[in-house]
Amino acid sequence: MADETNSAGFPRRDADGRIVGLADLAGVVAAGFVIGLLALILFDWVFDLIGLGEFGRANGWLAVILPAWLFVEEFRAWRSGPARIAAALVAFALAIASGLLAAGLLDGVAPLWSGALAAAVATLAYAVVWFSGVRLLAGGTGGTEKKS
Repeated sequence: MADETNSAGFPRRDADGRIVGLADLAGVVAAGFVIGLLALILFDWVFDLIGLGEFGRANGWLAVILPAWLFVEEFRAWRSGPARIAAALVAFALAIASGLLAAGLLDGVAPLWSGALAAAVATLAYAVVWFSGVRLLAGGTGGTEKKS
């Protein structure tokens, strides 16, 4: 039954394992992004300390790794159906376009910071478009079951 929610943890999920609220998705994505960015800054700083590079030269887009993992899990939770594929493709295209636009606005800034901004914008864009798009296209369900 897909209508039941598990309110015991964060993020809240329905019986099929799908995140039920945009605020929950945005919160987990933001936390994953911040953790990824902090890890990237730490690695870049260590490489600078040991002389293997200059600080700020790491690719800030790498901060999107943890949010991307969550998006893959969300995609899998929606099971099969054209709604999840269409929503994922549109969300991906808009996320990349908006992220590249954001990175372009910071021309001349170190790759760590311009990439981090691009990753943040792309992650937020993907979350909003995916969350609303998959629900709109699937009619509010996983696309395989009917509401009773």
